[in-house]
Amino acid sequence: HAAAAEDISDLAQYNIDKVYEISEKIVEVCKEPVCFEALLKRLFTDYSLTMNFEQYVLVGSTIKSYLSWLKDSGKITARFEDNMLLWERN
Repeated sequence: HAAAAEDISDLAQYNIDKVYEISEKIVEVCKEPVCFEALLKRLFTDYSLTMNFEQYVLVGSTIKSYLSWLKDSGKITARFEDNMLLWERN
């Protein structure tokens, strides 16, 4: 964490940019149909993260929020195949 600041506009813009960067990465990974577990594994690998239970829950729930947002915005679709939910770029 950083010290308190009067003007947070640069930090806010940095966070906005990161959200869009990560969302673009997710859409890229979804160029082929992918299940959540495979998507999460790919993101952990690409961002050099180490999986543990806490990270699985925390990052996993965040990625599910991204998936919902991307689906609602029409950038990806979701479908079931062989009883598995698959995400795919539109």
